[in-house]
Amino acid sequence: MHRHNVRMLLRFTAALLLTALGATPSARAQDGLPPAVLHAMQTLGLPADALAAVALPLGHRGAVWQHQARLPFQPGSSMKVVTSIVALDRLGPNHRGFTAMRSAAAISAGTLQGDLVLQGGGDVELGPSQLWSLLVDLRQAGVQHIAGDLLVDRTRYQPARLDIGLPPFDNAAEFAYNVIPDALMLNEGLLPLELRATDSGVTAVTVPPIQGIVFDSSRMALVDARCADWDDHWQPAITTRSADGQTLITLNGAFPRGCTQRTRLQLVDRADLTDKLFRSLWQGLGGTWAGRAREAGTVADVPANTRALARRQGRPWAELMRHLNKFSDNAWTRVLYLELGVPQMASQPHKTTRELADAAVRQWLAQQGLDDTGLVLDNGSGLSRTERISPLLLAQMLKAAHAGKNAPELLMSLPTVAVDGTMRNRLKDSPAAGWARLKTGTLRNVVALAGYVKDKDGRPWVLVAMVNHDTLASRSRPVLDALVDHIARHGLQAPAVMGVGPQGDGP
Repeated sequence: MHRHNVRMLLRFTAALLLTALGATPSARAQDGLPPAVLHAMQTLGLPADALAAVALPLGHRGAVWQHQARLPFQPGSSMKVVTSIVALDRLGPNHRGFTAMRSAAAISAGTLQGDLVLQGGGDVELGPSQLWSLLVDLRQAGVQHIAGDLLVDRTRYQPARLDIGLPPFDNAAEFAYNVIPDALMLNEGLLPLELRATDSGVTAVTVPPIQGIVFDSSRMALVDARCADWDDHWQPAITTRSADGQTLITLNGAFPRGCTQRTRLQLVDRADLTDKLFRSLWQGLGGTWAGRAREAGTVADVPANTRALARRQGRPWAELMRHLNKFSDNAWTRVLYLELGVPQMASQPHKTTRELADAAVRQWLAQQGLDDTGLVLDNGSGLSRTERISPLLLAQMLKAAHAGKNAPELLMSLPTVAVDGTMRNRLKDSPAAGWARLKTGTLRNVVALAGYVKDKDGRPWVLVAMVNHDTLASRSRPVLDALVDHIARHGLQAPAVMGVGPQGDGP
């Protein structure tokens, strides 16, 4: 056989082997960036080393495309895909959180003779209405007066209050994305309130009314601005507690004229919020309570011989994951990540739940035969300055999940391009619109996409792309969108070395 033909046959055979084996990107040189991607990068002045990306074929013999795919990058919220994939497989799509009211004390003539335990079980949808419903069940169990204390049990995770002493992620600690969760997510630790502009200034009230919380809004000015941009003028509030237990919240900044805004903000300590919200709702149901709320620091602080008086079960995580990923909920993801560590807590009590969750993710990767080199886990949500993952590893996880039994649940949870979630306003004129499912990631120095895209021939691909740049990342979404559009509009061509067949797929 002619030497040239032998060389071509060897290259073709090698390319087929790479495709069959998942085409490890490190086995090839960097593939060229599509022209539209290059143009978007050049327009921004974004250097090539700020982008890392990979596209893996799913169920067809396409060639892997990659650019710096093995380098660990900061993923932003695309890290939520890691938590979602492992949780679906290890915990199952029907895994649920719960909230329970328990006691070891007897009920006599309508009085609970001792403490009531409010047990948190990772129920992320526990709000005022859900707590009210639990209290109705407590009344139905025969309790009208609680003689003891409310023992707040957050010990499903250790430490029970991970937020204490942890510095805020940024200077907007009041806002929901900054919540550091625990096992009792009562209103996610957020104060529900209504802000209203009046002729004389701004008023603030809790919704529902919560006794013992008072607002001073005299420092808030009125400005001409859109109501939708009310938080642009917000300044950190000051919270103080008086000797009689009143909580005073002094609001600062400015608020748009003619605006009314319902929101939830992290303005009071969650222990104080639990006490006041429980007391207000219980009294509203005609109940009385002689004690106070106190926190259980460890499992040993919780009586072992309690019985359930009222219990609420949350929705399956496969359903909650739709909100988690489509709207990139940090607090919910952090709860789900901690749930990964719960099964091992009894056998490894010396470790924190976060450490056990980290180990659970790495065990799953090892079971899949995936290399965790460069993976850095923190809280599983991507709201972290330390979390890192390579595009290749994240793409390999997405490929494994696509072949697994929970693929429909994961796919359902990802934002649909140009339709919903964090992708609803992107790529509306692209063939990817309505088809591609991609989880976004955004931080000050990060933009990312991770999920599934179909090419012009309807063939599915895993796509993971990340930009890390201190000054240009926030303007780099067009770079990632250009890559998605290129795959959807033109597909990805096989390497020139294959050189046989009309599309490089063989004779």
